[in-house]
Amino acid sequence: MTTAQPGPAGYDKYGFEPFALTADLAVFTVREERLHVLLVERGQEPYAGAWALPGGFVLPDESAERAARRELAEETGLSGTTAGRLHLEQLRTYSEPDRDPRMRVVSVAFTALVPDLPEPRGGGDAAQARWLPYEDVRDLAFDHDRILADARERVGAKLEYTCLATAFCPPEFTLGELRQVYETVWGVALDRPNFRRKVLATPGFVRPVEAPPRRTGGRGKPAALYRAGEATALHPPLLRPEGRTE
Repeated sequence: MTTAQPGPAGYDKYGFEPFALTADLAVFTVREERLHVLLVERGQEPYAGAWALPGGFVLPDESAERAARRELAEETGLSGTTAGRLHLEQLRTYSEPDRDPRMRVVSVAFTALVPDLPEPRGGGDAAQARWLPYEDVRDLAFDHDRILADARERVGAKLEYTCLATAFCPPEFTLGELRQVYETVWGVALDRPNFRRKVLATPGFVRPVEAPPRRTGGRGKPAALYRAGEATALHPPLLRPEGRTE
């Protein structure tokens, strides 16, 4: 553990009301064609028994991101290796004075959209952990409903400008499987020919696979397989259609 260094001469570090720093995580995945979020059931007060986002207090010798990964592993039972591999994006800081009944607590929130992970289990101060359908989630502890809504909007925007959606498909996937990721996260039905045309016209988005086509259900012919291309950003962006819902 690092040793705290003395402050400048004449500086009183006790001159301000102390407060705590936490890290919270909104982690999404696509399961059974539905958007799911990783939640934990709180095992301690405040909000004992309520569902919440994984997270916890930042220790004196760690960064907010390091704390987020540690808490994710501790509260969900995911291995440290798995938690360390996830691409976390800092969402924003939540600092309303009354957001935690214990004391003044400022939270740095992170979000991630990840491929399907192993079933989580409770640990640390969490009674249990579970993937729950996003549309069924409400009345979370603290201000986690707000954090979750902000994270959903951020993830949806990321799909417009990046190639993130390919991370939620198998290593080899059909364009229908890729389209399903967009429809699930955005909550809209996409025009199939238009989606196919846009994806294949975007340089480096996907690459064809030399393999037999895959039958994905229905009476249509088997679909060609693709893998993620080398691009990370979409030019032009793949924008959400407006005014269309499933």
